[in-house]
Amino acid sequence: MVKLNKIYTRTGDDGTTGLVDGSRLSKADPRMAAIGDVDEANSAIGVARAALGPGTFSEMLARIQNDLFDLGADLATPIEIEGALRIVPGQIEWLEARIDHLNAALDPLTSFILPAGEPAAAALHLARAIVRRAERTAVAAAATVALRAEAIAYLNRLSDLLFVAARAMNRNGAGDVLWVPGASR
Repeated sequence: MVKLNKIYTRTGDDGTTGLVDGSRLSKADPRMAAIGDVDEANSAIGVARAALGPGTFSEMLARIQNDLFDLGADLATPIEIEGALRIVPGQIEWLEARIDHLNAALDPLTSFILPAGEPAAAALHLARAIVRRAERTAVAAAATVALRAEAIAYLNRLSDLLFVAARAMNRNGAGDVLWVPGASR
């Protein structure tokens, strides 16, 4: 368990930060960009939870927020470290089960939809876009350092879940705002 008695350590004043194994790297490193984007995604999901209020979606998002801390630990741990906290296939499968459950109640899409609608749906769309960015930065980081495929797959599935959840919040898709190609011409 983590115990933090002191918030500042001054060890990062030189522009570096520590990984789980104690090694240090630049705060501008692609791996740190991915970790930062995962943190931002987690914060956006917290905002969506606040917009949603209590209920089933809030519980689902709370679990996801916890999983995103697992993901941050996974990304911050060099791949050769055994026994570390990692994203596991069961976490990805749980996301897939939620996607399938929510999507079953939705009509098929007939157009792209705009990230809008009910305030809670818009918050979920924003979280989805940030998760997509986190996925892109994780893929970019994986081009320079070995990252586990499960970490990237988790982000991919999470963005899908947030999309479907946003549609569900928009009165099961009835409140989706459809894209009208060329509407401003």
